[in-house]
Amino acid sequence: QVQLVESGGGLVQAGDSLRLSCAASGRTFSYYVMGWFRQAPGKEREFVAAISWNGGTRDYTDSVKGRFTISRDNAKNTVYLQMSSLKPEDTAVYYCAARKVNIVSTTGYDYWGQGTQVTVSS
Repeated sequence: QVQLVESGGGLVQAGDSLRLSCAASGRTFSYYVMGWFRQAPGKEREFVAAISWNGGTRDYTDSVKGRFTISRDNAKNTVYLQMSSLKPEDTAVYYCAARKVNIVSTTGYDYWGQGTQVTVSS
């Protein structure tokens, strides 16, 4: 099992920046694809971003391209989501996820964190 713990969420104003962190423990972390997902009230969970084990491949959903950046530090067993120019529609619970198969994907993740709340006010 891989345990994932998100942190860094909070209440910010539109246009502000925020960095989320996800700390992993348990099984080998270095070779896992890591992703971020979010779920807004009353909506389905949606893919936000993903990164390959060595950081060479990154993928983002269209609504966050140019504003969000996913990165990872394998030595620290941590993945990050740097969010800038935040909008009210970014408000959601953000979840960190790990995928054992080393292919960047919007689906097929094996482990999930508990989520961290991000609220963006107007």
